[in-house]
Amino acid sequence: MKSRDKKILRLIKIQIVLLLVVIGGVTYYYVSGYAAQVSELKTEANLLVRKSNQNTFRQTETSEVYDKKGDTISVLKGEKDVYYITYNEIPEDAIKALVSIEDKKFFEHNGVDYKAIARAAYVMIKDKELAQGGSTITMQLARTIFLSNEKTWQRKLEEIFIASELEKKYSKEQILEFYLNNVYFANGYYGMEAAAKGYFSKDISELDLAQICYLLAIPNSPTYYDPVVNPENTITRRNLILTAMKNDGVISEATYNKTKKETISLQRPDSIKNNYVETYVYYCATRALMAADGFEFKNDFKTDEEKGIYEKSYNDKYNECNQGLFTSGYRIYTSIDLDMQEELQNSIDKQLEEFTDVNEEGIYSLQSAGVCIDNETGMVNAIVGGRSQEVNGYTLNRAFQSFRQPGSSIKPLLVYTPALEMGYTPDTIVVDEKIEDGPENASGRYSGEITLRDAVSTSKNTIAWQLYTEITPDKGIDYLKALGFSHIGKEDYGMAACLGGFTVGVSPLEMAKGYATIYNDGYTREPTCILKIKDSVGNVIFEGNQEDVKVYEENAARNMTDMLQSVLTDGTARGTSLGDMPAAGKTGTTNDNRDGWFVGYSKYYTTSIWVGYDQPKKVPGLTGSSYPAAIWQDFMVKIHEGKLPAEFKKPVVVQDADEQEAGPEGEFGEFDQENPEVTDGEGTYQVITQTFEGTEVPEGVIPDNATDVQITTTTEPVVEE
Repeated sequence: MKSRDKKILRLIKIQIVLLLVVIGGVTYYYVSGYAAQVSELKTEANLLVRKSNQNTFRQTETSEVYDKKGDTISVLKGEKDVYYITYNEIPEDAIKALVSIEDKKFFEHNGVDYKAIARAAYVMIKDKELAQGGSTITMQLARTIFLSNEKTWQRKLEEIFIASELEKKYSKEQILEFYLNNVYFANGYYGMEAAAKGYFSKDISELDLAQICYLLAIPNSPTYYDPVVNPENTITRRNLILTAMKNDGVISEATYNKTKKETISLQRPDSIKNNYVETYVYYCATRALMAADGFEFKNDFKTDEEKGIYEKSYNDKYNECNQGLFTSGYRIYTSIDLDMQEELQNSIDKQLEEFTDVNEEGIYSLQSAGVCIDNETGMVNAIVGGRSQEVNGYTLNRAFQSFRQPGSSIKPLLVYTPALEMGYTPDTIVVDEKIEDGPENASGRYSGEITLRDAVSTSKNTIAWQLYTEITPDKGIDYLKALGFSHIGKEDYGMAACLGGFTVGVSPLEMAKGYATIYNDGYTREPTCILKIKDSVGNVIFEGNQEDVKVYEENAARNMTDMLQSVLTDGTARGTSLGDMPAAGKTGTTNDNRDGWFVGYSKYYTTSIWVGYDQPKKVPGLTGSSYPAAIWQDFMVKIHEGKLPAEFKKPVVVQDADEQEAGPEGEFGEFDQENPEVTDGEGTYQVITQTFEGTEVPEGVIPDNATDVQITTTTEPVVEE
């Protein structure tokens, strides 16, 4: 009896404690203001759904993109209105696949799967991160149409309220119809019919099970499962969908095995083929919208976990902003020069026209990419991601989406300019000799004592290796990270990097940015093409601000430019000139002639060129000085037509005391344009001619805001009256 009484007493105590907890929770719920917030969210959800009708799920606004002259480049619009399909037009396999992978209890719940939400909440508490798990198809529709992807408890709760109201107003079939016509399939495709036409050039009714599941793999993460950029990821999720269908019993084991083996080949329409400008503009505009919304970009991480968290956050925000790009009625103003774009495309096509082999998808096997940056603004004027051709096929913009080994073209960025900062000069004597356990020179020959200028111009691997040992890989790689190179991993902190050996590689866009930094006295700028973005009512929501970030010392950068001029006059790119226009540049060739690079610049433009196969293999005769240099020269000569030759800024020369004495002719540190006279220790002289940065100019033409002005003068004595 006593034992039973104790159990009853313990049970009563537990019930009292639980009651107190409930009372405390309810009290806190109301006192803290949560009750008012929840009530407001529920009221707003009811109002949104009550005002909705079938047209709500067909709305879209068209965005437009303009070049630097204000002419229209492209029109960005969601294709929901054009390709809207009814429930009866949706293949049964699509419904089965969608329900199996996204919401197994779709036909049973009333818009919300509370058990799934509880599981997601448990994961959130365990991992300390609010995930998207637990969302039903109806909740996803609510988020797509009425809400954002913001991860807060308020947004999640309102999503639940809206989903519940949607289920009261619309049938299950209507909800599936709305969902499959509004969900985002990457690359500007909204709705499954638009995706079917965009990726396979077919109506959805013509697709088989493998293709249907392939498309339905994309919306889970349109960036990660983008079939143009990450087709392997898309296949992996397609197979996951097939497995879910097999486990749910909606397809047989035989169908599963047969479908899983099917190869997917994209057949994209001619109208979007080779749209290199548009793909780059959309990428830059999306990132601009992310920045306008406060997203902070990073490329350096202390741990893999930190990197993983950042990448997930980046992809979520990118997807959100990219979707809005096609439906929000933006006006996007860019620095793209369509005339220069055409010239760059023509130069690539002309120099590689003898290579006619194509791959299984009909795309030219040997490819090229190029980027041109305006050195005055730091903005991209032209970007070409491959050769043009009249065939169907996917469009990969290799200029910023492909990463390859840069060979010796990387040396100025992480070896030679850093070495100049350490006190080396173009005239420093270095020893070119065989190094035990080190690299060989490409020629197999060694020259003994040579100047650093000669080592750069002839691309001596041994000298780069010796200097990089002194610089250390840690410090060398830090320069690339400061430049914003995006695919630098911990495996790249080795000696191989000084010769262009990286785990992933670099893009033509990144290389152009790096060399433009050298030209710009060591200051780097983000190579975007977005000048300004306005919303649908004309408000400026983003305006480009090219911030200069110091990477190299000014004098080191100027000396590097001076040495890179020798590459074109006496080195590996001898003969690759722009006529009277001073130019600097560097070749790069990887092992077995798999990649060829030429990156170079004048005072006006920086252009980088890459040539190689998408799947790296040997290209007979390919070096940086062959096809890449020829493309670079052909393009740069054309875009410099009509421009006055302009010398590069000269490095500051440290002189001995005797050399600093000024005579009646020479360099004077100060010069008054209003009173063209100069004075030294011996007298006053009248200026007869003057040279500004290497070019003879008449008096008074030097800009008032010019900095670091050095003027060479020719004078004659002033006769005192």
